[in-house]
Amino acid sequence: MSNPYRASGKVSHRAWFSPEEYKRLYEATRERAKNPKKERWREECEQFHDFVLFMVNTGLRPDEAQRLEFRDVSIVRDEATGERILEIEVRGKRGVGYCKSMPGAVRPFERVLARKNGQPTDLVFGLVQRELLNAILDELGLKKDRDGKPRTAYSLRHTYISMRLMEGADIYQVAKNCRTSVEMIEKYYASHIKNVLDASAINVRKSKPSKSRAKGNEPG
Repeated sequence: MSNPYRASGKVSHRAWFSPEEYKRLYEATRERAKNPKKERWREECEQFHDFVLFMVNTGLRPDEAQRLEFRDVSIVRDEATGERILEIEVRGKRGVGYCKSMPGAVRPFERVLARKNGQPTDLVFGLVQRELLNAILDELGLKKDRDGKPRTAYSLRHTYISMRLMEGADIYQVAKNCRTSVEMIEKYYASHIKNVLDASAINVRKSKPSKSRAKGNEPG
């Protein structure tokens, strides 16, 4: 019979890009788009730069982005903020989910739409350009994180989630927007949860008792 109690193993975090690392990445992809190593690679490099920006501002999984068609994306004005965002119908293995992007996803999407003269059923991105991603990460020394975990296209999604938590976004809303569970986020992004904890709610103290009753209760 198996042991009913199993020691829990160490939960590893997901490889992501810190804000500083992400800035280095998109600056490198932008430079590659402006000055490709070969002219015939220009459109591919421009597409990849927009892919990086789009992914970190939507949190889509690479396979979800791969299946994305232009008819799945709408540019709308968010009622709460007044900013332009993308509303995306995300088609995955488990059916259709929904995503509201950060404002930073709009311009990359518009550029892709104009570049490809995208028709409703055309793919926005298609296959992930893994070779180009790996080449740029190697050049920047960012292929692995500080714990030696390799970064992949999935790291762009992890960056979206991590940054939203660091900015204080509601964990339930982040999970819903990423079509995952709060439990999964708490499990794999625990190092960022500290940024969404409300110290004023945690450090609640009862009203102090009178001095006669309080004697000996305070640390010396």
